[in-house]
Amino acid sequence: MPTYAQDTIIALSTPSGEGAIGVIRLSGSEAITLVNQIFHGKNLLDQPSHTLHFGTIRQQEEILDEVVVSLFIAPHSFTKENVVEISCHGSSYIIQQIIELFISLGARLAKPGEFTQRAYLNGQYDLAQAEAIAELIAADSQVAHRAAMYQMRGGFSREIHQLREQLVRFASLIELELDFSEEDVEFANREELKKLVQKILAKTQHLIQSFSIGNVIKNGVPTVIAGKPNVGKSTLLNALLNEEKAIVSDIPGTTRDVIEDEITLEGIRFRFIDTAGIRETTDTIEAIGVQRTYEKMQQAALILYLFDLEQGNLNEITEEIASLEKLNIPLIKVGNKLDKAQKHLVDALRDTNDVVFISALTKHQLAQLQQQLISTLQLNQIQDQSAIVTNLRHYESLKSAYNNLQQVISGIDQGITHDFLAQDIRYSLHALGEITGDITNDELLGTIFSKFCIGK
Repeated sequence: MPTYAQDTIIALSTPSGEGAIGVIRLSGSEAITLVNQIFHGKNLLDQPSHTLHFGTIRQQEEILDEVVVSLFIAPHSFTKENVVEISCHGSSYIIQQIIELFISLGARLAKPGEFTQRAYLNGQYDLAQAEAIAELIAADSQVAHRAAMYQMRGGFSREIHQLREQLVRFASLIELELDFSEEDVEFANREELKKLVQKILAKTQHLIQSFSIGNVIKNGVPTVIAGKPNVGKSTLLNALLNEEKAIVSDIPGTTRDVIEDEITLEGIRFRFIDTAGIRETTDTIEAIGVQRTYEKMQQAALILYLFDLEQGNLNEITEEIASLEKLNIPLIKVGNKLDKAQKHLVDALRDTNDVVFISALTKHQLAQLQQQLISTLQLNQIQDQSAIVTNLRHYESLKSAYNNLQQVISGIDQGITHDFLAQDIRYSLHALGEITGDITNDELLGTIFSKFCIGK
């Protein structure tokens, strides 16, 4: 463990700014001793773990605040070190004075993520679990919370460990063959190894593919509402948000820039983007808006293509749909103004079986559209998946493992020697080990934990 990890560290663990209370956290072998020097109440050195104590924090004879002190004695704490949490009044002045007082006694300010890093270094969590703590803090939807909680409690790590364990046995046999290379013996049955690697490849591929959903869970679904001018895009945005966010007018070209807002549907955050109507225009400002519409569609995870059932033309609608499908972005086709629709147009479009008919103005069948949003991205299947990759670092490591496992299959088919097979298996094990921290380095740890907030 790095020598700095022996220090007693301190930080504010609640958000900065004025509030009812602030929680100051200390961790390290001397944490309880330091607090006991300036805490007036019970002798903290004589108290059991997981107890609360009321008293005052004093600087010499001056009372800084009345506080409640929480004791967590090693190894029964978040960091597996002695941890003290001081709940004081949320005055920024009080908090600053208390922290400065402890620094004068020998504590030092914690670095970003240092409490969690100590928890990892002391074996409380593996690296994937530690990263999940940051994702749990940042979770802003039910599904994001569920995915982070599953990872923090070790569900994802167990699946990675199982993949590694299955490979390790064969890897040891391949390595053993290297010791008898001159005798041309084979300890690892190549057909059994191939079947095992194919099984691990399938599981790894499933995890890699889950990242597309995991990224949506973590960052929300950027959803562009596109269509010709005056088809009801802004009305639909207002209906989805249940507020008058966008200006609604019968005048074509009212929306000249993108308007964004968010809602949560069944635990998934959708970022709706209302755009300028797609049409040829000589108006310079409107033309810029149209260009931005195309840019936003290229960046979207989902496009809601809205067309007018009252005045629309079947051929034009069909051509526009075909054009948008070329973007290879999930597309929901929405026929609007159902309350004023041309019957023949609805009948013709109904045959396609993938058009959602609504009235944005009256909110008729809006619930059906919301369900389509969930099902188009297969977000309703999230609860059924055992693990979802939400972390880009994990995704890259899984891809590296997958590529090396494919090399193992190719090597077996080509009959390459065991030294090359052993190398590809080692690379695969290394990539999987990076996810959980079985394989790591100080630079990687510094990068990961520097993204955490101070105090966690």
